[in-house]
Amino acid sequence: MKIAIIHYWLVKMRGGEKVLENICRAYPDADIFTHVYTKNNISKIITSHNIKTTLINRLPFARYLYKYYLLLMPYALKKLDLRKYDLIISCESGPSKGIIKNKNSYHVCYCHSPMRYLYDMRHEYLNKYNFLLKKIINVFFNYLQKWDYNTAQKVDLIIANSKFVSDRIRKNWNRNSTVINPTINLDEFYIAQNKKSYYIVLSELVSYKKIDIAIEAFNKNKKELYVIGSGSLLNKFKRISKNNIRFLDNVSDMQKASYLSNAQALIFPGIEDFGITPLESLASGTPVIAFRDGGVLDYLKENKNAIFFNKQTSDSLNRALVKFEKNKHKFNSDSLRKTVLDFSDQRFIDKLKKIINKNLKNEK
Repeated sequence: MKIAIIHYWLVKMRGGEKVLENICRAYPDADIFTHVYTKNNISKIITSHNIKTTLINRLPFARYLYKYYLLLMPYALKKLDLRKYDLIISCESGPSKGIIKNKNSYHVCYCHSPMRYLYDMRHEYLNKYNFLLKKIINVFFNYLQKWDYNTAQKVDLIIANSKFVSDRIRKNWNRNSTVINPTINLDEFYIAQNKKSYYIVLSELVSYKKIDIAIEAFNKNKKELYVIGSGSLLNKFKRISKNNIRFLDNVSDMQKASYLSNAQALIFPGIEDFGITPLESLASGTPVIAFRDGGVLDYLKENKNAIFFNKQTSDSLNRALVKFEKNKHKFNSDSLRKTVLDFSDQRFIDKLKKIINKNLKNEK
């Protein structure tokens, strides 16, 4: 059986690429198609596959400006010749599912999220532009939204990464989906003997992650906070943070595991489609203080492995911190790790292959 994997772009390793690694493990002989490819930034598990790029990769400065070529990506996908493939797996949180397949092939879409800037976050995305640019971009987004919906109707099987995303797929695409959560390599994380005094944020520093809520909260409560990550808001956050907040750049995976293991708790103020970092925190024996929304509700349970806050405000977060500190003796590190033992990479691979094989069998 000939298998193709379509991934939106391969420019660095993030949550979507970690899922792609497991799809690659499940189908080690598959060919990979992507719009843009920067080999040196991508893991050997992925680069060991035969990787082909669309015409986007040949455009000027594509490795840096690929998001500005978004409107050309539907055309680039149509130009892919996938006639020889029996199974096509697209990884979708950008344009990757809009391929043309032959009538005998089976198309599975693993959906991290319908494109947020076309649907529920459009207003927030457009808000940074002036009136004229808003009008122009909105026209393009209307076209992309129609294309996105139409291509979703042609997919044979949709797999969502969380119940939260499954609901968004039903709302935006009018399609049902099966949920298979992303997973982590549990062996990369360990439990420290003694906790240190700091709390931790581990995130890309961009607006929708809502890290400003954590900065404001810890400016008020004066507790020690480590912020690990980079992004467009890094310099701003450094400027507005008091001395109790420490920023750590260029942290290795081993250092990240150590910081997570030694922290009092992970602070998670955003709404994520799933959220890999809380899983990593729990695998390190560290509880999570999170906003009560999004994909984390698939695995975070109040007073078992997490404390929730109900408003995305610094005051609401600080109230949750007070509650946590009164009850932190109830969070046992070994018990926390046990709550995520089902989220192993092998479990993901087994579930994915089982559901695809079942649906392929039903098609015949």
